[in-house]
Formats: sequence, C-alpha cells, structure tokens
Amino acid sequence: MAGTNSTFANDLLLLIFNATAIANIADNASSSPITNIYVSLHTADPGNGTQSSSEAAYSSYARVAVARSGSGWTVSTNTVVPAATISFPAATGGSETETYAGIGKSVSGSTLLFFSGAISPTIAVSSGVTPQLTTASTLTMT
Repeated sequence: MAGTNSTFANDLLLLIFNATAIANIADNASSSPITNIYVSLHTADPGNGTQSSSEAAYSSYARVAVARSGSGWTVSTNTVVPAATISFPAATGGSETETYAGIGKSVSGSTLLFFSGAISPTIAVSSGVTPQLTTASTLTMT
C-alpha cells in the first residue's frame, strides 16, 4: 500500500480480516456480515482475475473457510498471518505446484478476489499431500 498512512493501512486490514470497524469511516455490516473469508491456492498469479483464476485443480481440492476474526487472522504492523495452520484437503490425484494464495468471499466460483500473493515456500502437491499455509508461511501481496 505505497503512499498509504501505515496506521490506516493496518486499520483497513483489521476491517477486512478481523471485522474491526474504522471509526467514522467504515463499519462491519450489522445485518448479515460475512463471518468467514475463503483462502484459495493457485498455480500461477491470478493477477486482476477472480478467485478461480489459475486456481488449484488437484483431486479433492477445495477452498478453506477461515474466521473473519482474531481467531482466524493475526493483524499487526500492516501484516496479516493465519492465527493457526490452514489445511487444505489432501490430494487424491493430480500433481501441481501451488505458488500463490488468494483470499476472497466465496466458497466457490469466479468471485471477487480481495488479495493474492506469492507464497513461500511454494507447495508441491501430489497424491497424499495435504497442502498447508502455516503461521510461518509468507504471502507477499502483488
């Protein structure tokens, strides 16, 4: 967020990931706010696409719901990390390398992608592998 006040940038991340209002600017919806955000894996940069752009396609893959709260995400100094390991379904077939992760609002479909970024380390997926993003995984926003 180049050129953005760092306090506001952190507040914006808190709004999106922890449903924390920004006083006098943005409130979390009082009727039917989203309570989970969905993490997706991608084999290439989804760029300005949707959450399904370059999305993982190994057998049994599915997006993972993570609570939109402090129990799901830790926000500090303009950085967001999972509060706990995010485990995707174990591969039952297929072979691919997950190089990007995405965050959006829907469990499936070509829906709005809030953020995406390169993951480190990348995840080599083959049958029997359970892809995970841990609290030590880095997601570099692009």
